[in-house]
Amino acid sequence: MVSRVIPVQPFDLVVFGGTGDLARRKILPALFRRFCAGQMDGGARVIGAARGEMDGAAYRAFTRDAISEFGGDPVEMEAHLSAFLEQLDYVALDANGDDGWDDLVGRLDDGDRIRAFYFSVGPSLFGPLATRLYDHGLASPRCRIVVEKPFGRDRSSAQKLNAVLAQHFDETQIYRIDHYLGKETVQNLMAIRFANTLFEPLWNSQYVDHIQITVAESGGVGTRGGYYDKSGAMRDMVQNHIMQLLCLTAMEPPAKYDPDSVRDEKLKVIRALDPVEPEGVVRGQYEGTDTLPGYRNEVENRDTTTESFVALKARISNWRWAGTPFYLRTGKRLRARASEIAVVFKDAPHSIFGSDSGRHRNILTIRLQPNEGIEMGVTIKEPGPGGMRLVDVPLDMTFSEALGPQSEYVPDAYERLIMDVIRGDQTLFMRGDEVEAAWAWVDPIIERWDVAGTQPALYSTGSSGPDDALALIHRDGRRWREIRP
Repeated sequence: MVSRVIPVQPFDLVVFGGTGDLARRKILPALFRRFCAGQMDGGARVIGAARGEMDGAAYRAFTRDAISEFGGDPVEMEAHLSAFLEQLDYVALDANGDDGWDDLVGRLDDGDRIRAFYFSVGPSLFGPLATRLYDHGLASPRCRIVVEKPFGRDRSSAQKLNAVLAQHFDETQIYRIDHYLGKETVQNLMAIRFANTLFEPLWNSQYVDHIQITVAESGGVGTRGGYYDKSGAMRDMVQNHIMQLLCLTAMEPPAKYDPDSVRDEKLKVIRALDPVEPEGVVRGQYEGTDTLPGYRNEVENRDTTTESFVALKARISNWRWAGTPFYLRTGKRLRARASEIAVVFKDAPHSIFGSDSGRHRNILTIRLQPNEGIEMGVTIKEPGPGGMRLVDVPLDMTFSEALGPQSEYVPDAYERLIMDVIRGDQTLFMRGDEVEAAWAWVDPIIERWDVAGTQPALYSTGSSGPDDALALIHRDGRRWREIRP
């Protein structure tokens, strides 16, 4: 692993839900990789907390298995795992009661250390955990809380949750995590825009025809069926992940790269979004095949109207983007797993090459997953005699190829975000007013679906989504980019 890191200060990290799926798949492996990189010194302590009865030795065995399955390089495991596990402990406690809290307080007796409390639990426990941390004297000025999504189910519930957390913690102590913001390519979007004079002068409605943001998944809901059927693609993806990508793509340059400057500009984008008209949004639900279950079978609810696919046309009413549509789509069981932002520039105002040269456009594509990288489509002359034949070719900067050995290992988003929590850097985390504004834009769409009671349009597994989604963009004389891995 090649990585330039600065060790963080000694800290205590308590992971509530420390035996859950997120801790097993993401949080614990991410911490181990940061330990291997030299970012966590021997003074760091990680304490898992959950209802299950377990001692420290059993939790270390649990963690060893998790790292082996989800994040362990054999060489690093041999060299570092034993030392990492020595920094782990476990406390059995009840988030809704007082059992185990005195034990946790006893483990955290050094009040001068940075303390972070990761709420890797269901949203119904966010409030009780915040209250008990305060009641037991653990909500010191040097502590931070990390809150996973979903942060509320609508604007009203998000406001109530913000109010509960604000009773015991300052906004500067609350880290609402969205792992998409921790992806290297998402952060590179800001570098592309604001560190290169080539793009920023063209980043507006005068030169950009439209922008497409796609988050496609090839898998179904899997084991998340119970949760997903109560949320759907709009709540699970659009209100948070895709909204964040939209904000970073559309926002004005912040005065400086610090938490409030960046988040102020993102909030302005959300507040400038026009309401989405009924004809501007499509929802779908995947059908099964001979070998794969359909959505209704997978969630075991034959009457469900929950969407597994959403496509919509968004408009931003401000000076920079007036007249430039943003086409957003996300769905499960699509043709491939692929996430990208495509900035489609307008045609040249006049072609000197005549009608036979065809139509050519520059497209800047930021690939988030897989094969993270940036690609710029440019038009050149096709080699060979026979006249001026034009062809589009990519200028491709796949990170693993362009950056050499230092990019062989791309840190997982959770690695970056957890360390940002310890450093006290909120730049890549959502602020309370930002979350509420996002819900305020999404809520009317969901309410309209609920009132109408209509079924989502069905689409075939392995397709690009329902036909209505194709019509959404085709009637504007445009086409969706092909979903490809």
